[in-house]
Amino acid sequence: RLLFQFKLTGIVLAVEQEDAPAEEEEEEEEEEEMVDPLETIRSKCEQTEHCVHLKERLEVCETRVSSRSSTTEECTEELFDFLHARDHCVAHKLFHNVK
Repeated sequence: RLLFQFKLTGIVLAVEQEDAPAEEEEEEEEEEEMVDPLETIRSKCEQTEHCVHLKERLEVCETRVSSRSSTTEECTEELFDFLHARDHCVAHKLFHNVK
């Protein structure tokens, strides 16, 4: 696709643009292949017995709160307990992968 063309003293300079979407698709495909080790470790830690128990408590709280039309209850404590346990597990495993 011709973007622009200059004519200077008998010399023609034409600039064409290559299809950029093909390059972008290749970059996106490469990005999809990469896996964040933090996400992998987090998902493994979420499957530990302690984290599963805390996640169940969080889900019970969320169900209870969402079933009520008017409540001041929040599930902040349950969320923080779950995140703390998961991140504690991750912290012990993550640094074995860091170089």
